[in-house]
Formats: sequence, C-alpha cells, structure tokens
Amino acid sequence: MKLDNTTLSQLDPQVSTPQYDRSAATPGIVHFGVGGFHRAHQAMYLNRLMNQGKALDWGIIGMGVMESDQRMRDVLTASDGLYTLVVKNPDGSRQVEVIGSILGFLYAPDDLDAAIEQLADPAIRIVSLTVTEGGYNVHPVTGEFDLANAAIAADLANPQAPRTTFGLISAGLKLRRERGIAPFTVMSCDNIQGNGEVAHKMFGAFAAALDPEFGDWVQQNVSFPNSMVDRITPVTTDADRADVTQRYGIEDGWPVVCEDFEQWVLEDKFVAGRPAYEEAGVQLVDDVVPYELMKLRLLNATHQGLCYFGHLAGYRAVHDVARNELFADFLLRYMKNEAEPTLRELPGVDLDAYQHKLIERYSNEYVADTVARLCADSSDRIPKWLMPVVRENLAASRDVTLSAAIVASWARYAEGIDEAGEPITIVDRLEEEVHAAASKHSEDPLAFLRQRDLFGDVVDDERFTAPYLKTLRSLHEHGSLATLAELLGQKATTS
Repeated sequence: MKLDNTTLSQLDPQVSTPQYDRSAATPGIVHFGVGGFHRAHQAMYLNRLMNQGKALDWGIIGMGVMESDQRMRDVLTASDGLYTLVVKNPDGSRQVEVIGSILGFLYAPDDLDAAIEQLADPAIRIVSLTVTEGGYNVHPVTGEFDLANAAIAADLANPQAPRTTFGLISAGLKLRRERGIAPFTVMSCDNIQGNGEVAHKMFGAFAAALDPEFGDWVQQNVSFPNSMVDRITPVTTDADRADVTQRYGIEDGWPVVCEDFEQWVLEDKFVAGRPAYEEAGVQLVDDVVPYELMKLRLLNATHQGLCYFGHLAGYRAVHDVARNELFADFLLRYMKNEAEPTLRELPGVDLDAYQHKLIERYSNEYVADTVARLCADSSDRIPKWLMPVVRENLAASRDVTLSAAIVASWARYAEGIDEAGEPITIVDRLEEEVHAAASKHSEDPLAFLRQRDLFGDVVDDERFTAPYLKTLRSLHEHGSLATLAELLGQKATTS
C-alpha cells in the first residue's frame, strides 16, 4: 500500500500513525539536511508532541540545496511528507510508527524565490540544521570561515541567487529585516563541539562578508543554541524498504531504521519561541557543552576507533566488531584513559555505565549498522572528534597512545587495500588527498600526519608520533587484531 494521507487509516494496526489532524498543522520550522538522522530524531520528537495535541503550529518544511536532496524531495512529495520509522530493540522487537511532522519539502534550486519567501515567512521561527560536520565551512586548522570556498564566493558575488545554506538563510534573514519581521533561531543539530557557537560564528562571518551592517545585526539578533543529539541511524537499504513492505504492507520509498536509544540535550536559547520539547523527552539546559563533549569524545570518537581496525580485519557489520572482546576492551580503555580525562563535570551522569552502554548499543545486530558508514567522511570527523582529545592530553602531559593508534588505523585504511588484499572504497571529500598521503608510507611513514590541515602540528611531537609509528608498523607487519592485542597486552581473537 502506497504511503500517503489517504492510506493512513488503512495501515496495519501494529503500525502507529499520527494521532492529530495533519491538515490542521502549520509550519514553524524549516530544516536543512533532511536525512535519516533528522527523521529518526528531531522530526520524531516533534511528532511525539503533536500526538499529545501540542505544537501543531511547529510543523517542519524540509529544504534541500544539494543535488542529492532531489531524491528526498521526490520521495516525501509522493508520500505527503509521511515516512515509516522502525525502531529496532536489542532483543529483536520493534516499534513501528508513521511520522507526520514533516509537512512539505522545497528543493531550493527549483524555485529560489519560493525558498527565500518560505524562510521569510513570519510563521517560521526556527531554522534547524543537520548538514554534517563538513557543512559549516570551517577551516580545519584556523577554525575560521573559509571565504576561499568557491560556492561561498559565488553566493557572495550573487546574493540574489544563493546556492548554499549560508546564502539561503542569510537571504531569508535579510528579507525579514527589510520587512520588519523578527528573526528566527538557527538550531544546529550536528556532531560538532559547541555546534551553536560554531554556527553563530560561521553564519555571522558570511553575513558580515555580505554586508558588515547586516553581519552586526545577525550577531546581535539571531540566536544559535547549542545541542547534543544522539541516535544511531544507519543508511536505509533496499532490504529495509522490502522489509517494511513485506511485514507491514507499506510501500515507503525511504523508511528510517534506528536503534531504541535516543537523546537530545538542548540549550534553552530561542529568540522566537520553541515547541515544548521538554514534554517530549528533550533535556533543556543552560550549558550543553559538557554533554556534547561526552557524546563526541566517547560515542563519535569510538566509532572511528572501531571502524578502520574493523574494516582492515574483514568486518563489515558494526555489531560483529563490538562483540569481539578485543575491540570492546580497546574502546573502553580509550574512553577511560584518554577521553574521560578531557570531559567536564557532569553531575548525575555515571560515565562508566555510559561507556559500557555504548558497547551494548554497538552490539545491537538488529540495527545492522555498517562499518563502511562509520569509515566515511573521516577528514571531517577525526579532526573534530578525536584530535581535540589529543591536543588536550598533550597539553596536560597525558598519554595519547590509543588516540595515536586510531589515527594510524585511518592512515592504514586510507592506503586503499585491506589485509586480505581487497580494495577499499574511500568515501571522503578529501579522498584523493588522504589516499595520496597514505600511499607514501613506504618512503615516509609520517606522510599521513603531514596533512597539517587535518592534524595540526602533532607530526612535530614525538609523544604522538612514536605510538603512531609503532601502530602503523604493526598494522603492516601483523594486522589489526594482533596490533590491538599488543596495545592491550592481550591475545588476539577473531570472535
């Protein structure tokens, strides 16, 4: 059965459906980066509120700017914005729900004027973002806005026809200002430390480059709350689509599959109001940073800790890696010895329990997360999630052995051949650069670390390079399992 408004009442009773009149819901949020995670997380929380009869004036309009967004436009348009969310529990049970909080989708290049008018609509009070770690145009070393980016330069030269998120949001804000309409809140939900502060700095820099006076207005009048978001959401596969059809009779072009765990910690800083998120399970706080650090340096960094070693050893499913005690012990030791000392005080949080819960979450076979997903976009992830741990520990004269090992595993992975001699498909915006650097290992074992845009000056610090070189050499000579065993003083195991 095709999923749309007309078929909701005919769906299998085991599938929950919106308990509100969608025709009475109106937009209050524009979201950039509508993908699996947004639909398993922010849109799900809003749908939960709407099912309570609340927030019906906070519906979501998705907005796309990239060519890849056209597929989401087509799928959501065909389904009236509805989609199936399948939550998979560790015991194999499921909760299946049709989410209705996305009311429409605009692909900005189709009609730039309509996209800008949507952003200028007084009803829109929040513009939210899940545009990935690389979507903020931050120079990886200087931390400043990269004005040399060709797409940014094009938007600055032709602000009436913006093609980037920065250009579109700025155009919407500028039009609101001209019309005397209050600004909206820009709510980042990406895995970046201080994501709201980063968004504030980057959007402010773009606005200032466009018009210094407008830049001042943005800095002073637009709020950018920090947030911490967490839910493992693998890429939807054809098997997922077929499963939803076979089990529930729903023809959904893009269902979402996720784990049962969910968390959203949000700074309560909104200039134009917000939904009652706290009534849907969101934790509203004054300072998100301690929670962000916990998640980025424990969950996100350990994803990188398992994926390269795991792929090299022949693993393709995350749960298989996490169930190998050697990998689990390595990740737990990294978290306890190197990540935890860099965290801030978190009253009421049991960090030891949180760390062990992460291993349990990774071991959920029903989520079917892939090692390949975690290996993608490493040049955006490692500098933001792992290298801050390295820098803080070096500054405090603490150990960085396991962090260096993780970087070495990426360097070995970036060579493009696994331990069985099979080719590795590197998915990264800097694929050519990282592969070229890794290909020089035989002549210069530190070649990978010489990418200072990614790693800063750690190549000059023997406290980091010594364990890095030792791990890289061991990976070449003995393989990933033996290397991990040596790092931990254990025997290698394959199961």
